[in-house]
Parts: sequence; structure tokens; C-alpha cells
Amino acid sequence: MRISQREKTGGDGWILALLLVVAFILITIYFREGSSGPLRTARQGVQAVLAPVGRVGFAATSPVRSVGAWVSDLGVSRSDLEALRQQNEEMRERLAALEEARQENERLRELVAFVEARELDAVGARVIGKPATLWEGVITIDRGTAQGVKVGMPVLASQGLIGQIVEVAQHSSRVRLITDQRSGVAAILQATRAEGIVNGSIEGDITLDFVSRESTVTVGDVVLTSGMGGVYPKGLLIGEVADVQLSDADLFPRISVRPSADLEGIEEVVVLVGAPVESDVTGGGE
Repeated sequence: MRISQREKTGGDGWILALLLVVAFILITIYFREGSSGPLRTARQGVQAVLAPVGRVGFAATSPVRSVGAWVSDLGVSRSDLEALRQQNEEMRERLAALEEARQENERLRELVAFVEARELDAVGARVIGKPATLWEGVITIDRGTAQGVKVGMPVLASQGLIGQIVEVAQHSSRVRLITDQRSGVAAILQATRAEGIVNGSIEGDITLDFVSRESTVTVGDVVLTSGMGGVYPKGLLIGEVADVQLSDADLFPRISVRPSADLEGIEEVVVLVGAPVESDVTGGGE
């Protein structure tokens, strides 16, 4: 016998209605019975049986949840990584700029103190050009005739003498360093007052020449400008004796001098605009 689709639908409807009535009755009894009622007791028993299974399932899925949380956090970090990197670069640039400003201020304070202590009439300048070759001891500064700079004026750093103006433009000048092979400075040893000439060389070293054999020269002796010839004011620091050699055949001792100023790393200088303006003792400008 065949049962129509309509009859099947009707039978299923009665079953669903019956289940809904039973569920309604059980819910009513559950909420009306006390804590020790049969339905509540049965529920607690089922929970006790299924609790171990739930704990096992929770433990089994814990690594998966942890990985999911880590991946979620990683995604957030990656989205912010570029912004954090940019902030880090900006902070580095600011710190570098602040450190550069601090060092520059320190050097300028030393220069100002040096000039004020000696009551010198000076113009501050920055180095804007270094020697073009290994054999040239000439630098360029950013002050010229517009600031009163003239050929022959001495140039100093806070540690001492570095050279002399040899060429001037309106807003720049060229300075021949005391290490240049064409440079010569009338000098004196502070301890013994022995006089000589500090000469540069093609290698960039400086020596104190023409000191009397009878003079006592010791490593560490301070070398100053003597003021002779009127090129440099007397008493400017040049450096100190680094080495002394004297043989029976030598007319004069061979004296190596270590400059007091860092001529390779110099960045700021002062030009003594109030000093006498004369040519270098070994032959003037370029």
C-alpha cells in the first residue's frame, strides 16, 4: 500500500506536537520541583558523567586556541610594525641631531672662552672645505671680506693655532694649515725660551727647526708662537715636542712637534681680525 506525501506530513506533525507537549511538561516540573527533585538529580548525574569528557576536550583544543590568539596578536603587530619602525627612525634622527648640537655648542663654548680669556678680537667661522689632496694643507671657511677677514690673519681653534688666511673672497676664505709644506711659524719653547721655526711638510708632519744645539729640548715641552716677524701674536699654542734627535753631524736638533689642535677633525675656528696682517714667514699666499 502506498502512503501519500500528504499522509507522511500529517504523521510527522503529530509527533512534533507530542514532543513539544512532553518538553513543556518536563520544563514545568523542573522549575516547580525542589533542588532534590528527580529531574534535577538526573541532570546532575549526566553532568558528572560528561565532565571528564569536557575537560579532555578543553585540554585538546587549548593549543589550537593559543595558536589562534598568537596569530591574531601577530597580525596586529604586523599592521603596526611599519609605523613603529618609522617612529624609531624619527627618534634616532632627533637624538643624532641633539647630540650634534650638543657637541657643536661645546666646541663653540671652548672657542668663546679661549678668545675671551686672551681678549682677542676674533670672528667665528665654520669649516666648509677640506684639503683637496693628501699633499695640500689648505681648508676653506665661511667668512670673508664681508666679515672683515684679510689675507695674513691668523686662524685658531680652541686647542691652539691652526694656520693663516692666504686667500679671501666676499663670503669665504682659504686657510693654509701649519702642517702645509709651505707654512712656517716663528716659535719658542716655553720652558727654555729657545727659538726656532715650526715648518710643515708634504707628509703633513710639523717640525721645530733651527733650534740651537746648546738648547735643552725635552719631549713634552710646549711650543708657542714667539711673535717674531709680526705674523702671529706672541704666546699662541702650537703644540708640544713629540720627539728629539741629535747626532754629532747635525747642525740643529731634529725636533718633531705634535699639533695641539685636531687639524683633520676641525669644524669651527676663529680668525684673529685684530692681529697684525703680514705674510707668512716662509713666503706668503698662494
